[in-house]
Amino acid sequence: MKLVYKIGAIAIALSMITSCGGGGDDSPPPPTPPAAIADPKATTLIFPENNTECNEGVIINELQSTVTFRWNPAEDTDSYEINLRNLTTNENIVRTVSLEQIDLVIERGAPYEWSVVSRATGTDVTASSSNFKFYNQGPGIENYAPFPAEAVSPARGAQLTDSSGMVTLTWSGSDIDNDIVGYEIVFGTAEIPVESIGNTTESSLETSVTAETTYYWKVISTDNAENTSESEIFEFRVTS
Repeated sequence: MKLVYKIGAIAIALSMITSCGGGGDDSPPPPTPPAAIADPKATTLIFPENNTECNEGVIINELQSTVTFRWNPAEDTDSYEINLRNLTTNENIVRTVSLEQIDLVIERGAPYEWSVVSRATGTDVTASSSNFKFYNQGPGIENYAPFPAEAVSPARGAQLTDSSGMVTLTWSGSDIDNDIVGYEIVFGTAEIPVESIGNTTESSLETSVTAETTYYWKVISTDNAENTSESEIFEFRVTS
């Protein structure tokens, strides 16, 4: 009886081992994980160059011309999104292409800003180039107006803690003729500010502020030919 009991126990144990896969593994191997998708890299812009007059292109009429925008190939990138903004009208042109260039019809004698976003299939990660500004050559223009100034500090939408009751407005201005002679700062609590708080040849100006208040400001740039340009309206809030 004992022998029979031992043989039965051994048979049961072997059966359990076999059922648990211990006696041989016929199951398929685990699937190979998908290869990681590399993040696209930022491209570098070629043409139109930054802070220059674009004098290449095909003239359509006195108002428009076709300009070929070009940039360098970016690693791990399947497509490019070009973003072009008319700095006078704020009209945006957005196009997606697979090549490193595109022809666009744009206004003559107008300032533009452009950049390119790199994209890759299978990932939402993107990479952006730097921003370039240029003037598209216009008929009979001998001196171009300055590019609209850009806010440096406070940055748009910034929240500042009121510690001294003063804030320094700082901006960046540029002109392809390199002849900016001054800036006028318009500042206030109205969403479209109208009060001029001063003129300066510098790129910053200090002004007083009050806690728990939102302020709006813009910069008017003037060159030595008395051409002017207005920046966008920037805003920031002062908290206590």
